Amino acid sequence: MNNDNSESTSYQLVATRLQEPVSGDKVRCNLCLWHCQLHHGQRGFCQAHVNRNGTLYNLSYGILSAIDIGPIEDKPVKHFRPGTTVMSVGSYGCSFRCGGCHNLEISWGVEALDELARGESTSAWVSPEKLVEAALRHKVDGIAFTYSEPAVWLEYVLDVSKKAHEAGLYTVYVSNSFVTDEALELMAPHLDVLCSDIKSFRDDFYQEICRPARVEQVLASIEKAHQLGIHVETRTNVIPGKNDDPQELRQIAEWIAAHLGTDSPWHITRFFPAYKLMDVPATPSESLWAGHEVAIAAGLENVYVYDDKGCDCATTNLPLDAYLEGDADTLHEIKKCSENCCDDEGILLKKYERERVN
Repeated sequence: MNNDNSESTSYQLVATRLQEPVSGDKVRCNLCLWHCQLHHGQRGFCQAHVNRNGTLYNLSYGILSAIDIGPIEDKPVKHFRPGTTVMSVGSYGCSFRCGGCHNLEISWGVEALDELARGESTSAWVSPEKLVEAALRHKVDGIAFTYSEPAVWLEYVLDVSKKAHEAGLYTVYVSNSFVTDEALELMAPHLDVLCSDIKSFRDDFYQEICRPARVEQVLASIEKAHQLGIHVETRTNVIPGKNDDPQELRQIAEWIAAHLGTDSPWHITRFFPAYKLMDVPATPSESLWAGHEVAIAAGLENVYVYDDKGCDCATTNLPLDAYLEGDADTLHEIKKCSENCCDDEGILLKKYERERVN
């Protein structure tokens, strides 16, 4: 199978890079730690990968939801190429369902991915080559995959990253780190920076936003990236009453010091009310600085507090047309997938609303 789709000139389904047959038409996806096992017509928890006649495909290859340009420090990344600019890009689909998500329509992407499945999407499609050309045209220094979870977009991330490196651009991957070792090993040669959330040090927090997730899995993925030679920076969004206990924050800091090094940057960001957590107040400054205090006591040398910034949001970005060549009508013409995936009603299965298929 030819896994390089970077020269494609129009939207099409692309075979998922990490998949294995289970039995009959059932296929297991090995991109993230859900390890979804899917029959024909079913989509995974992320909603971006579909089983079509025993082969798993990525629905969202080349589909962009948002673009923005800004300093690398906004990712947040402080210790890799400071002072440079990065083009941030996102698609649709996520392995988590965070109650305080600020990028809901982009990150979860259910409506957008349903439209792709039905052959009714007008979302922008951009080949890897054209995206890198856009980055060079805007004179940025790197490309960041963010807003949505890059692991579910791996096929496109890989193809863009290879071309970005060929063009002298660096690459940044902003992730929840609920990802397999196989996916990390595929990405490592083409990825310069991982900016990863450590959302909590408690399993119950993670399982509230992702049923099978455990803290040790996320931490293992972050440490694996570090061992593979990727520059790693971590972030914790401190949510009042959820993960703001100074003892828990100290545990996170101690883990970073022990497993990533005392010089590894930790970013402590402020929570702002959103979605299911609209009734939770914004994080008080004293909670953030309490985290800073315990981190320094734990031995961390590079701890950054953001009183005014929470998630890496895409709510105020310019339209995609502002960054890409071509007229808006062409950019947003209806995308018909080559596999006619809307033929089977099963493809619209909202997997996260049902019992997991085993």
